[in-house]
Amino acid sequence: MSRSRAELGRSEYRTAIGLVFYIRKVSSPLSIQPVSTRLTKERHIYKGSEVRLSRIQLNMEGALTARDRVGIQDFVLLDSYTSESAFLDNLRKRFRENLIYTYIGTLLVSVNPYKDLEIYTPKQMEIYMGVNFFELPPHLYALADNAYRTMLTEYNNHFILISGESGAGKTEASKKILQYYAVTCPCTEQLQTVRDRLLLSNPVLEAFGNAKTLRNDNSSRFGKYMDIQFDFKGAAVGGHILSYLLEKSRVVHQNHGERNFHIFYQLVEGGEEELLRWLGLERNCQHYSYLVQGECAKVSSINDKSNWRTVRKALSVIDFNENDIEHLFGIIASVLHLGNIQYDADNKGSAVIGNNAEVRWISKLLGVSVLVLQEALTHRKIETRAEEVLSPLNVDQAYYARDALAKAIYGRTFTWLVNKINESLANQDPSRKTVIGLLDIYGFEVFYINSFEQFCINYCNEKLQQLFIQLTLKSEQEEYELEGIEWEPVQYFNNKIICDLVEEKYRGIISVLDEECLRLGGATDLTFLEKLEETVGNHPHFVTHKLANQKTRKTLERGDFRLLHYAGEVTYCVIGFLDKNNDLLYRNIKEVMCKSRNLIVKQCFMPSELDSRKRPETVATQFKSSLVGLIKILTAKEPSYVRCLKPNDGKQAGRFDDVLVRHQVKYLGLMEHLRVRRAGFAYRRRYEIFLQRYKSLCPDTWPHWRGPPAEGVERLVKYIGYKPDEYKLGRTKIFIRYPRTLFATEDAFQICKNELATKIQAKYKGYRVKGEYHKQKQAAIKIEACFRGVLARRNRKKREWAVCTIKKFIKGFMYRNQPLCDENAKYLNFVRYNYLMRLREYLPKHVLDKTWLKPPAVMETTSEMLHKICYRTMVRRYVRGVSTQRKAQLQLKVVTSAIFKGKKEGYPQTVPKPFTDTRLSEQEINMKVLQMIRNERIKYGTPVVKYDRNGYKPRPRQLVLTQGAAYMVEEAKIKQRVEYATLKGVSVSSLSDGVFVIHVPCEENKQKGDVILQCDHVFETVTKLCVLANKQNSVKVVQGSMKFTIQPGKEGIIDFSTGQEPMVYKAKNGHLMVVAPRTKSTEQSSKLSLSVCTELLRKSQEALASGRTLREEFRLSQLEALVRMLVENEDEFVDVLHKDLHKVRTGEGTSLFDSHLSTA
Repeated sequence: MSRSRAELGRSEYRTAIGLVFYIRKVSSPLSIQPVSTRLTKERHIYKGSEVRLSRIQLNMEGALTARDRVGIQDFVLLDSYTSESAFLDNLRKRFRENLIYTYIGTLLVSVNPYKDLEIYTPKQMEIYMGVNFFELPPHLYALADNAYRTMLTEYNNHFILISGESGAGKTEASKKILQYYAVTCPCTEQLQTVRDRLLLSNPVLEAFGNAKTLRNDNSSRFGKYMDIQFDFKGAAVGGHILSYLLEKSRVVHQNHGERNFHIFYQLVEGGEEELLRWLGLERNCQHYSYLVQGECAKVSSINDKSNWRTVRKALSVIDFNENDIEHLFGIIASVLHLGNIQYDADNKGSAVIGNNAEVRWISKLLGVSVLVLQEALTHRKIETRAEEVLSPLNVDQAYYARDALAKAIYGRTFTWLVNKINESLANQDPSRKTVIGLLDIYGFEVFYINSFEQFCINYCNEKLQQLFIQLTLKSEQEEYELEGIEWEPVQYFNNKIICDLVEEKYRGIISVLDEECLRLGGATDLTFLEKLEETVGNHPHFVTHKLANQKTRKTLERGDFRLLHYAGEVTYCVIGFLDKNNDLLYRNIKEVMCKSRNLIVKQCFMPSELDSRKRPETVATQFKSSLVGLIKILTAKEPSYVRCLKPNDGKQAGRFDDVLVRHQVKYLGLMEHLRVRRAGFAYRRRYEIFLQRYKSLCPDTWPHWRGPPAEGVERLVKYIGYKPDEYKLGRTKIFIRYPRTLFATEDAFQICKNELATKIQAKYKGYRVKGEYHKQKQAAIKIEACFRGVLARRNRKKREWAVCTIKKFIKGFMYRNQPLCDENAKYLNFVRYNYLMRLREYLPKHVLDKTWLKPPAVMETTSEMLHKICYRTMVRRYVRGVSTQRKAQLQLKVVTSAIFKGKKEGYPQTVPKPFTDTRLSEQEINMKVLQMIRNERIKYGTPVVKYDRNGYKPRPRQLVLTQGAAYMVEEAKIKQRVEYATLKGVSVSSLSDGVFVIHVPCEENKQKGDVILQCDHVFETVTKLCVLANKQNSVKVVQGSMKFTIQPGKEGIIDFSTGQEPMVYKAKNGHLMVVAPRTKSTEQSSKLSLSVCTELLRKSQEALASGRTLREEFRLSQLEALVRMLVENEDEFVDVLHKDLHKVRTGEGTSLFDSHLSTA
């Protein structure tokens, strides 16, 4: 709604507010009360609660928000329908929301969006197909479908008038309508050809009849009326095209920024090389005079090559044969060659063709003699009663003759082309057909300089506007009379006075123009203007510079006249009116064209034309006659209208130029049409449709009305509260006068619809879910019953199989120890299979793992074989994975194991630790030492602590092992060298200390005595030394104490013990005391030994008391284990045992131990 609420009448506004509020308030449409009662209640509510009132207003505004934002889709429903500003405001709102279509009743207003809106898809066509005209938002498809359905149901003819300014989208609208009919109409394979020809006739006519102008890159420069013929099934079976007023002057002249017709550029840019050579053309538009006058032969928005391919394909589909196409393009090329003909003046001033090359090409393409053509282009034949005389032309006349020939050839070829298309579209079925006509014609044109073409175009628009108003008033009046509604006369501007000014016989502008063209002597454009001033000077809609007042005269030139059209004032310049109206072609040129061997030219220039001595009709008269015929055709059909607007001159998407649009709204007569439509009632609908939509607003009509629709509507509007002056009831329709009444009803309906939809959804969902529940329940019961039966049968089979299997296995178990037979075969197979499957899970993981699953009796041999294979495979795999370096490490470890395993504490902890190649790098050994032993390769080195043989003072040394000897190094000195050959042996203790003694022979003077060393890597160092010296069997592991040679004849003793912390010191007895740390295993063994000792003594005492031996108290194996453990771990306990044995042997007591214990 364009008006504010404050502008609405108080009573209407409160009625609308009350209606909306009440429908929001009620919980069911069946509880709606009369409006008068409701309004009384609402007034009390308004007074009692401002909060409630604000909420009511918010609800009302919420319902109108979308309408206020996007405008109204039908201008008839505007409150301010007489306001041009309100009209433009509504148009602007919809344009900004990409809603380019708006209705004025059944008239469609279309605004060119200059962008693709994706609203012309096949899906959109399906949506609008067969739908009521006002049921969906405005669209071109809705108007096309409405005309199509009305034609089928009423079996009458229709036409769709598409008008508007150049660039407003008329041609596109015409193509969209054709596409809609092509897609939605019934079609067979036979009719497919007709449909394709209808669609492809457009690109051909656009190529030959459209051109780029300042306002439009694809402007139609002719008027086109196309009849689409339909059979009784609604299928398109044929068509027919009429063309009006082709702008032939464009062939020879274009304004700056404009182009010639598209076909010229398409041929030059897209034609095949062979074709261009045959036509004598070059692929450069700049070489042709007729193509470069506008200085824009290349346009970025036009793809001439692609369009050329489309035209060639279309010509073949429309049934043009190769000869027709060849001759057609020959004519187009001849026009280009004509434009390149240049004239020079001879000494007499006569025109002479400067270059005959172009004439020869024209002669070839048109099939005429070169000399005859050259003569026709430079001479004019003058006929007298006695003879014919050839008069030479001057240069200007020759150029006129050349251009006249080019225009005549192209114009007549265009007419032939239209007729040829009509032949291909002709319907061969003689039965009666209904038609829908599409009139795509130029709109009202107002340029800076308006000439003869604009005069004819605007005259055409005056006639169409006159027809438009007459048909609109006629249809309105007929509808009112049919419905029994009183018709009130409508005030409107009748433009008959302007039409008469142009076309009146003997006194009209066209008659005066023809008279001047026929007058012999000095008839000029200015004499034509003077004649107009004399003839129609007193007409109120005609003014010239001479007739105008002082103020108006400033806006007119002396060669101008101004007409006051229905759309506004237009000033025309008379320069060129006579020439363009005459459009004369010299007789001798016609004779040459009649002799052409080009079949198309021969059909265009008939010899019968030469036989007639009558002067041909002028262009204006021809156009007037064709326009009369067009009006006659349109009057016999039912009309539909499309008014196309362009929002701006820059072809920019999203920009809305108010001044430009206002101008188009005016000259298209949209406000005039709106006033006619709104003269009576703004809205009318059939009772059935109105009741079907709004029946939910009244409890009497909801959900079903059983009586006549008229009574239902009457009861509905009374219940809603319509006032008597707001509506009228006709015979089949309801008429609503004010848009606000309809809007209030629509808002109430939208609110009620939401509530009804919610309830219907809830009921339907409940019904559907309940039905689904019952279905699922019955299905579940059936499935359960069937599944139980399946399970029972399956379980019975399982039980039968289980019984048979158990029987077989029991029997097999009973015969398991017997040879293989039928009774035990399956059982033994199962035993084998089961054992193998379990064995797969418990296979040894590595070579040290000696575990193996115990086999059943039947698998013992197999198991033994598998065990050997498995072990060999693991060994082989392990051996293959051992590298050379790793192998050397293992060999050293084997030597270490042979020497220390079970003999020295700490050995198990060194097993997983690999030996290193050396503990000393060459950088850590002094260079002088390296020089001294350079001849020997160093194999191993490690830092050690050497203890003096006298005093046992510790001294840090480096032990370096080479291939032949062991060196004791102190910084840069070699303190001692022990050759491996003289090495007597190596002694270590059984404890975890790192002390070892290297025994050397003292007979040699070089050796002072044995070497006492302490090393952190005693196992590694001793092993390396033994391997290098090859003295593996010379290593002794001693317990308690060891002796070493201090000097020849003198020995020392090293005592070993365990303690909390490791220590090496000289004891009071003069021995070297080495204290090894007590390991965890040692402590546990000590504790265990003490407990075993205690137990063993207790048993010994009991044996002595009872007279039994110790063997009788313990089993032999247990006794041996206990004694061995005590011997290995507890020296003190061994001493006790030896003392006890001594007592027994001396006869002091009975022997408690057997031979094993005595030996240990």
